[in-house]
Amino acid sequence: MGPEVPRDANQFGTMAFYAALGKAFVTMCAVVPVLFLIEVLDFATGHQLDQLGGVRPRELDGLDGIVFAPFLHASFAHLYGNSVPLLLTGTFVLATGGRRFLWVTGLIALVSGLGAWLTGPPHTVGIGASGIVFGYLGFLLTRGIVERNWWSIAVGVLIGLLYGWTLTGVLPTDQRISWQAHLFGLIGGVAAAIVFRRRRPRPEPALPTLDLSGPLPGGPPEP
Repeated sequence: MGPEVPRDANQFGTMAFYAALGKAFVTMCAVVPVLFLIEVLDFATGHQLDQLGGVRPRELDGLDGIVFAPFLHASFAHLYGNSVPLLLTGTFVLATGGRRFLWVTGLIALVSGLGAWLTGPPHTVGIGASGIVFGYLGFLLTRGIVERNWWSIAVGVLIGLLYGWTLTGVLPTDQRISWQAHLFGLIGGVAAAIVFRRRRPRPEPALPTLDLSGPLPGGPPEP
């Protein structure tokens, strides 16, 4: 029999790795049209969905926006701007595992939405997936460091080169942009990389080697 083929989906260069990455890309490609369908419904209702499902800072009826706001956008241009980075970053996060992806996304949405709800300007409605995108960016940038994985570090560097300039979105530069959601999304992504990191298995201690060439203790004396 030949050598066993590694099947770790997190090991770069293996068939399992490429299969997981391809499956994640196809899945994210299916998510984006759903967001466009939601935007069509929102447009048809005169953007009533934005008002009902957005984050309203410090209003109790605006807390449900933590769940619904990432699916809503102010316009198709707004959605176009989020689609490509969401597709790319989401693919790499989803490739680390479906269950992990859900936990990471949930923590990012919670931290981003709650942060925007607590610190956002009053009498506003926050919507959009950009908080999730910033969270995925923070997750990918941090994951390689905490897991000491060179492939993950390379992915983080790639994402940083492509979208590192967007980190300026965590600063209060435009009153129409919820920089609070961006900032807390990034924090949520860093926290998710730490909380849901993969721990390396501890090596088992080596067993002592016994010399069995000599006589056993208590055996008959040598002639």
